Amino acid sequence: MSVKIRLQRHGKKGKPFYWVVAADARAKRDGKYLEKIGTYNPNTNPATVDINVDAAVKWLFNGAQPTDTARTLLSYKGAMLKHHLQGGVRKGALTQEQADAKFTAWLEEKAAKINAKKDGLSSNKAAEKAARLAAEKEVSTKRATAAQEAKAAAEAEAAATEETAVEATEDNNEETQA
Repeated sequence: MSVKIRLQRHGKKGKPFYWVVAADARAKRDGKYLEKIGTYNPNTNPATVDINVDAAVKWLFNGAQPTDTARTLLSYKGAMLKHHLQGGVRKGALTQEQADAKFTAWLEEKAAKINAKKDGLSSNKAAEKAARLAAEKEVSTKRATAAQEAKAAAEAEAAATEETAVEATEDNNEETQA
């Protein structure tokens, strides 16, 4: 029996949510699985990946073959690196302490990169919101000044028509007296 580490789709239409599972290669995509290794939610930014690294490494050592997407997710969380380091420990190239130190250093670096991306996204969001607010204020002030100008023009026109009406009545009074 060959085992694959693959994604099993859950969620609703248009909002996928995946389980990362170890399953028999002959089983259906969403069918029976041997063990649930983790979850993957592509709907968030950045995507949320939660994988039990030790379980994934165990399955990799037992000969499970990850699919392309599952391999990417396992690499993202460090399971492939840990599998590689454990292979070095088994061959005698590294000690367990050295392998653990390399893995924890990699995890800290990865966490820093993820936090930097989250901070960048939040600062971009705040900058976009400020830009939209400034544009909205500019449009509002233009609209207010245009309304004031229109009101002033209407008052001037009303005053001009009132003057012409007064002159016309004076002319009519003069004609009637003559």
